[in-house]
Amino acid sequence: MENVLRPLIVIGGSVVLTLFIGWVTDLLLSKADRRHSETPLWGLLRRARIPYQLVLCAALLRGSYDSAQLLEEHRVGIGQVLTLVLIGSAAWLVIRIAAAVVETTYTRYARVHRDPARVRRVRTQVTLITRVVAAVVGVVAVAAMLLTFPAMRAAGASLLASAGILGIVAGVAAQSTLSNMFAGLQIAFGDMVRIGDTVVVDGEWGTVEEITLTFLTVRTWDERRITMPVSYFTSKPFENWSRGGAQMTGIVYWHLDHSAPVDLMREKLRDILRECPAWDGRACDLSVTDSTPSTMEVRALVTAKDADDIWTVRVAVREQMISWLSTAHPHALPRVNTADAVLPPGFPTPTRSPDGSPRRAHEPPRTGR
Repeated sequence: MENVLRPLIVIGGSVVLTLFIGWVTDLLLSKADRRHSETPLWGLLRRARIPYQLVLCAALLRGSYDSAQLLEEHRVGIGQVLTLVLIGSAAWLVIRIAAAVVETTYTRYARVHRDPARVRRVRTQVTLITRVVAAVVGVVAVAAMLLTFPAMRAAGASLLASAGILGIVAGVAAQSTLSNMFAGLQIAFGDMVRIGDTVVVDGEWGTVEEITLTFLTVRTWDERRITMPVSYFTSKPFENWSRGGAQMTGIVYWHLDHSAPVDLMREKLRDILRECPAWDGRACDLSVTDSTPSTMEVRALVTAKDADDIWTVRVAVREQMISWLSTAHPHALPRVNTADAVLPPGFPTPTRSPDGSPRRAHEPPRTGR
């Protein structure tokens, strides 16, 4: 009877105690979250309850397994498994806690600072810092798991002795990966491109949606995703429309007849912009920038607070101006000028028949019935 009750008490007690401590901890975090609603820290820490309970259960079972006297012939193997579970769950818990602290810091910063560019910059740095911490903790956890095996401890001296050669080989083999990783850190702290920036890459216009240590994702205006290595942004030129501020200046062109009323078009442009909510009111202008023998080029200059609004303003100005010209001043639209053809010497001169169709001079006149 004792052989049955002892394992049941040890294992069952460890599980029950783990669930109880986890429930009490979650209850305290929930109360703290309701009491301090201005910070998301306590709510984010509640997401770590699963690795927290795994750590507690693995630690209790690892410490009390010898007292259970269960499966004595497999005692070493079971202890090794419990140790691995304890290390892995502890690493998981550390990553969750670090992510909660970093996310809370970013939230407080975003509430205090109203500059969208600075907030996006900090968001990019926070995202990469979280990924770096997760990678470092994961590597340390895997190394700790490997060192729990006696064979790995025995091979440690030889591994350290050949660390220089292995480092050179690994550096050559992972050259592109390491370059992308350092490029990601350079982007995060060099303020070259940030999450939410409007960029033009390889002729594609879009918004930076995600930045990792190795790749960057751009969401285009038609909902496509372009994924490219972050080293691209440190080695090739690209357009960042959000750097230094999101305000933009847009241009609209028309090709019109030389008789187009330019002064009236300036007044109409102001009327259109006053009724356009996307215009930020900073500037507007209309000028004749070029001319050809048949048309002249008219340019309108407008402003808006970001790339999306400048597109809306340009479309509205272009459509409404063309509609107004076609209704009020149709002569201002471009026309194709035609003239009678000049015939070469000795070619018969065409004349008109009574029905209006051309005929040659030697042809008899046409009569109709």
